[in-house]
Formats: sequence, structure tokens, C-alpha cells
Amino acid sequence: MLKRVRRYLQRYQWYLWMRELVPAVCGVRRQFHGGVISLHAAGNPHGNVLISYDNGGLLCKMQGKPIPTSHPQYYKTMVMAQTFVDIGYDVDVIHCENHKFVPWKSYDVVVDTRFNLQRLASYLPSSCIKILHCDTAQLVFQNVAEMTRVLALQHRKGVTLPLNRLEIPHLGVEQADYLTTCGNEFTMNTFAYSGKPIFRLPMLAQRMWPWSETKDFDVSRHRFLWFGSRGMVHKGLDLVLEAFAQMPECQLTIVGPVHDEPEFVDIYRKELFHTPNIKCVGWLDKSSEDFRTILEHSVAHVFPSCSEAGAAAVIETMAAGVIPLVTHEASIDVENFGVLLQDASIETIVRQVREVAAMPADELGRRAQKAWEAAHCNHTPEKFERAYRETMEMILAKHGKR
Repeated sequence: MLKRVRRYLQRYQWYLWMRELVPAVCGVRRQFHGGVISLHAAGNPHGNVLISYDNGGLLCKMQGKPIPTSHPQYYKTMVMAQTFVDIGYDVDVIHCENHKFVPWKSYDVVVDTRFNLQRLASYLPSSCIKILHCDTAQLVFQNVAEMTRVLALQHRKGVTLPLNRLEIPHLGVEQADYLTTCGNEFTMNTFAYSGKPIFRLPMLAQRMWPWSETKDFDVSRHRFLWFGSRGMVHKGLDLVLEAFAQMPECQLTIVGPVHDEPEFVDIYRKELFHTPNIKCVGWLDKSSEDFRTILEHSVAHVFPSCSEAGAAAVIETMAAGVIPLVTHEASIDVENFGVLLQDASIETIVRQVREVAAMPADELGRRAQKAWEAAHCNHTPEKFERAYRETMEMILAKHGKR
């Protein structure tokens, strides 16, 4: 009976509208991620800008809540929006996962990080400047890199893990006029195929720790840190665990959302929770005293990621004087203070961790201070703000929109 009634009602347009409207209204916050946040320039605006990134920070600010510091994307979105407002544009900000938004005005500039450049292409005037902010390496490269890591783990452990960082490739690069990224030459080279102009912006650390005059490098030389967000295999925690299980003389502290990946925990339960020289802390607030204490006690951050657009977690620890020990794909300039892993094999991690632990205390102190100085000189919020404004002003001037 109900099926017959439903078939009857489907003849009428109003029923079809209501069928779409009700779930949309019920799930509006989930689907639209806060909808559109509009910021207005003083006086008569030069035009309109749409930013599609992460509007969570702006939502918190509007609600009088603290701005999240769990990832720099919240702050970067706020900087991007305020930059265009200061230049004289009205700005609309949506979440990059808002795939329902349809423009009701003409935009002079659109900045996106994922699918909205290609999705909105037919709505944008030909004069619109389209900018893709690349906050990952090119996604085909990234997906292959992660699958290669998961395949290697499958061969070592006889188990297949979920691809936690796998993303559907988009055509934002192909739609864009310009690209920006916080990654180094590694990240930029993954986009070189497009021939599009790409501008490098500084990564940023949202917490700048004071230099520790009391850190004892003779004590900390055997204490290492793995700190990262989701995607344990992508970011090389499996390799680090297997390496430190072979180095009882070295201690490893793990800070990250490990428990959010139960399949990973099942495989590495012994290393995570039943190996004396390994301590899994879980996720910590980066501003907490517990995190500060871990940074104070750690000599180096071991981060053998397979694909990044600048590993923000590494910059955060450098800002506390922790030496980066990273892969080329972590997209971090280690200069003369960090250690670039020759490859991401377990054998290489063991060898190069032991090399760091064997360095003289004076050399460890020099490297730690140089890492601290690099973060404090090159990766402050002010540096990002200034670089982003200079880049946008240059692009706008080239198109006669200043």
C-alpha cells in the first residue's frame, strides 16, 4: 500500500521538492559546514572573492569560541579571507567539502583546495582568477605513495590496512590559473606537469616556544618523538615502531590519534603498549604542558611520511628546538640542522636514529638551535600573512584588479 502511495505522489513536482528539502534541512549543518560566511571590505568593494577551504575558524570566531589549533588550515583560511578584505574585496568563505553551494553573484577571484574549482567552473565568468591552494602533494602521486606503503606493510605483516589518507583526485589544477603551496620543491614538482605558475608560501607554526637554555642533550640524545595526525602508515609510524623495537637503547614517544585507527592498533599492539622503550601518549593539545614536556625531553622528531605539502607537525616541533629527522617526501627544508633519511626503510631509520643519538652534545645543541631559529624566522603566522598578501597583490596587479 505504501509503495503505491509513494508511486502516486512521485507524479507531482511538489512531492519531489519536499523529498529533497526535508533531508537537506535536517542535515544542513553536516552538508554545508556552516554555509557561507561573508566578510565585507570598508567602503566600495573592488569586487567579490570566494574562498573554499576550512571555515571552521571563522565560525568559532563568530561564536566567540577559541580558534582551533589542531591544524593550520583554520588559521590559513582566516588569513586568506582577511587579506582580500584588507585589499578591498568582499569575501565569501565556504568549506571545501561544501558541494551544494552555487554562486549567486559574480566572483573576481576563487581560491579552492579540492573539488570546487572544477564543480563551479561553469558558474564563473571568464575573467575570474582561479587559484588552487595545494595543501597536499598532487593527489595521484599521494594515492600511489600511500598504496605503496600499505602494500609494503601487507608483505611484512600479511594484513591489509585501510587507506586512511586516500583521496579522489580532482581537476582543480587543470581549472586553476595559479597554484600556491606551503610545500617545498618536492611538493611543487608533483604539480610541475601542469605548467601552471606555482607560488611557495611559508608553512606556519601556531605556537612559538621559547628556546630552552636548560635542555640537557646528553640526557635527551636517546629520546625521540613521532608526532602526526591521521594516516599512521602514510606518515610512517609503522616503520618507526618496527625500527625502535630493534633499538632498546632509544626511547620513542608517540603523539597522535593512533586509537582512531583500530586496525593499525591491532597489528602494532605489542609495539605500542608492551614494548618498554616505546610510549604511546595519544593525541595532545599542542599548547598543553604535557606536550611541552615531551618536546623538552626529545632530541629529534622522526617523521618518514610518504607524501606532504610541508609537514606542519614537523614545523611545530622545530619551533621548540626539536631536530627534524624526515623523508624527502615530508617536504621540509632541513638545511644544515636536520637529518634527511636516505630512504624510508626500517634499516635506514635504525641506522640514522643511532647516528643522531651518537652525535656530541654540542652538535645536537647546535642543530636544535638552528631548527628553532629556522621555525621562528621563517614560519611565523606573520610570515605567512605577509607572503600571502604579497602573492595575491602580485596576481591581482597582473590582471588589473588592484
